[in-house]
Amino acid sequence: MSQPVRTALVTGANRGIGLAIARGLAGRGIRVLAAARTLSAAEETAHTLVGDAVGVELHLDDPVAAEARAVEILERHGPVDILVNNAGILAQGHGLDAATTDVVHSLMVNTASPYALIRVFGAAMREAGWGRIVNLSSGWGSFDDGLAGPTAYSVSKAALNAVTLALAGDLGPRVKINAACPGWVRTRMGGEAAPRSPEDGADTPIWLATLADDGPTGGFFRDRSLLPW
Repeated sequence: MSQPVRTALVTGANRGIGLAIARGLAGRGIRVLAAARTLSAAEETAHTLVGDAVGVELHLDDPVAAEARAVEILERHGPVDILVNNAGILAQGHGLDAATTDVVHSLMVNTASPYALIRVFGAAMREAGWGRIVNLSSGWGSFDDGLAGPTAYSVSKAALNAVTLALAGDLGPRVKINAACPGWVRTRMGGEAAPRSPEDGADTPIWLATLADDGPTGGFFRDRSLLPW
């Protein structure tokens, strides 16, 4: 019996790691919903992908609006089997130098909106009995590493890690939810000095997005290896 064609929604799919993830999943025969802040950027990205790809507009600044948009996407494009919460922002400032507005905005985009998308798509996955959710996190969001990055970013990624662990049990064993640290990657956020390519950074998220049924859930991974929280 042939395997069903899966559908993946990738946020921030128009560049960097998100684009590499979208390409990697499309190359595996997965239908990709390439999400970006503007429909034109999303559709332009979808046109570059092999197979069945669709561009969808999705904003993450407002988690309530993101949740409503997720419902619209589900109704228009059908079931989403794989959700990759890749899009995020990096605000500068360490310790008390971090602006409160940056902390709040980072929590909205990097944590609350991914949670809102999981509420919609994860619930549908649980009902369907299969799903994969990948949250793009960072070593800077690790308590074990001392939350060493810019404060707003580190706090929001630590919170995203908490969402990953907190929801693993509720989603059940058939829906795998994991966090991935891509490492320091040459993107607009990471800069040209970074040692890793977007494809390098995409490897672990793609692996988690396509896990076998006996794969892990509720974990934090880099280079396909488990990291401490």
